[in-house]
Order: sequence, then structure tokens, then C-alpha cells
Amino acid sequence: MTDNFNGIELDFDSPVDLQSVYDDSNVQEVLNRLDHELIGLKPVKTRINEVAALLLVDRLRQQMNLSASMPSMHMSFTGNPGTGKTTVAMRMAEILHRLDYVRQGHLVAVTRDDLVGQYIGHTAPKTKEVIKKAMGGVLFIDEAYYLYKPENERDYGAESIEILLQVMENQRNDLVVILAGYKDRMDRFFHSNPGMSSRIAHHIDFPNYSPEELLAISKLMLAESNYRLSSEAEAVFIDYIKIRMQKPHFANARSMRNALDRARLRQANRLFQSRHSKLTGADLITIEAEDLLVSRLFSEDNEDENAESV
Repeated sequence: MTDNFNGIELDFDSPVDLQSVYDDSNVQEVLNRLDHELIGLKPVKTRINEVAALLLVDRLRQQMNLSASMPSMHMSFTGNPGTGKTTVAMRMAEILHRLDYVRQGHLVAVTRDDLVGQYIGHTAPKTKEVIKKAMGGVLFIDEAYYLYKPENERDYGAESIEILLQVMENQRNDLVVILAGYKDRMDRFFHSNPGMSSRIAHHIDFPNYSPEELLAISKLMLAESNYRLSSEAEAVFIDYIKIRMQKPHFANARSMRNALDRARLRQANRLFQSRHSKLTGADLITIEAEDLLVSRLFSEDNEDENAESV
């Protein structure tokens, strides 16, 4: 049955092929890659899939001349370091490009230092230059709350925020801004900057990984570099993870990468010390328990241990 809907001739009974739109976008390849790259994070992946679904349906509606304002895609990613925020932002940029929301789909990652100047007249050109580079893609601002320093009357972060607000409103069809940082600090930032808060459509919280997820992430990291944990080393490493999670400055996957780099260093030194013995290929790729147990994290006095030297 064809009917007139808001001046549009629309066949209400004719089937529409959303699957074809989905297949043509090739967005599944990006979603699969994201699922492979990041262990766990189910609520985050669910939300990214929901955003993709929204844009797919919007794309189909456009094909049927059902025009509507483009949905806002500005986002806030909150969570502790090493929880995958930057990786998800990169994949989000690809998804937005494949679904024709942005022209290029590149990611420009910045911090306060890239946006805010040191003297009068310096901030505006710095901020506008970064926006120019990001236009057509995604601008990822890490630790975005550092843009706002109300205790410093001579701080120029507010000027950068004002420029960003204008662009986020007036050019939101050509630039997506993702703000990232610790949840409590981002909440205070939005409370102090209601204009910024009103422009953020999607708030995604990145949970900490469990010890089992961190072990799986670590094994994936090792495999990518052609290493592996022996069964004994795996048992030791899960204990290491549980202890490390309770220490200051824990950074999830980032802390695991640092720990594995140190384990590789110890393994290399162990092999070098035994260089007069016959080594095998298995020796070259295997991290043993002894490469982990020498960590100061397992010593009795590690209360003041620096986060990245254990």
C-alpha cells in the first residue's frame, strides 16, 4: 500500500533490504577486528554495535528519502588507562567512514598540550590547526578535563573549549569528537561545562579487566611477538596479575605489556647466561616461571614499588 507520509510517497508494505545495506558497508569486518583486538569489554562492544545499527538504519532511510537530521555522534569514553579507549576510537572512526558519516575516517589523537597555547593569541590557531587535521574524521582528546582549569585565571583552556563547542555544533556532520579520561574527572568536567555535556550523545564506560581477561590479553600480546608462556609461567603470571592490580598506577593492558617486556628482558638474559649450552627454538619463544618470579612484586617488601619497575 502506497501512502503519502509527510509529502513522501512511501510503500508501507514493501519490504526493505537492511541486510544488503549492511553487507555493502563492510562494517562487519571492522566489528570483527574490534572483537579480535580486544578481550572482554562486552558492554563497550554492545554499544558500538548499537551505534552501527543506528547509522545503518539511517542510511537505509536516506535511500528511501526519509530525511532526518544526522544523529549526533560525539562521544565520551571513560575508564582507567589501558582499557582500550584509543583502540575503540580508531575502529569507531572506520565504522563512521564506512557508513558515510565522515568523509575520511582517520583518527587524530591529542591532549591539552596540542590544543592550548602558552600565551595570548596562541590557543586559537593551535586548536583550529588540530581541528583542520581532524576534519572528515574523528578527534580524540585524551584526559579532556585538563582543558578546564578554573583555578588558574590566566589559563587558556576555556578558549579552546569554546572553539571546540562551535565546531561540534556547526560541523558535526564532518567531525566527530571523542573525549576520554577517568570517569570521576570527566563527570566533574561535564558538570562544570554544561555546553560540552549537551553536545555529547554517547557516554561509554570502559570497565577494568578481570585477571583472567588480562591473562588472555597477555597471551595474545606474546603470540603477536612469537612468544608464549610455559604452563608454570602461566600459573605464576596470574598470581602476578592479581598482586599488580592492587598496586598504585595500575593500567590494565598497558601494565601487562610493560610486565611482559620485562619478562622478555629477563628471558633474554637467562638465555645469554646459558649461551654455551645447546638452545632450541622452544627456548627462544618460551617465557619461563623464573623469568617472572624474580620480579620485585613477589618480594616481601614491595609496598613502595614503582608501578613500572616491578
